[in-house]
Amino acid sequence: MPEPRSRVRRHRHQVTCPQGETSAGWHGPYPTSSPTAAPLIVARFTKSQCRPCPVRARCTTTTDSARTVGFPPRELRDLQLRVRAEQQTPAWQARYAVRSGVEGTINELAHGHGMRRCRYRGQRKAHLQHVFTAIAANIERLSRRPPTGEAPPSRPPTAFQNYLDEHGIPRPRSWRSARD
Repeated sequence: MPEPRSRVRRHRHQVTCPQGETSAGWHGPYPTSSPTAAPLIVARFTKSQCRPCPVRARCTTTTDSARTVGFPPRELRDLQLRVRAEQQTPAWQARYAVRSGVEGTINELAHGHGMRRCRYRGQRKAHLQHVFTAIAANIERLSRRPPTGEAPPSRPPTAFQNYLDEHGIPRPRSWRSARD
């Protein structure tokens, strides 16, 4: 069952829960614990509103208190909606396809080759470690390539791909493509 969502009433500084209860108001925006995270506006319901509620377990996990709802200020929410809409355009997806390949390489270096920790002290030695690690990763990738003219070996299908095949659901050529 989907998690209930609260509705925000514009200009009244109130939040209405799915059961129709209205918060007394909200406070903030408050800075979050992370310096890079956006500030949050916090709305709180009272214990007398939340304790007798029949769907309380779907709204909050706290046992002795009431539900608290946090959400970004309107300007940040509007920006978030605009960016999410832009992410659905083919131009944005084409730009991101390049980035996803780079992120895969960074992930390989960080997790597969231990690049999160430096073995040496000093910036020059650390740089040298990074260069040698990148060379080693490139050699490893080249050693896995098939000889010229041969097709690369196919990977075995994942459990999800097997499920799609068993149920006759067509799977796209690439999961990164927008629509195949």
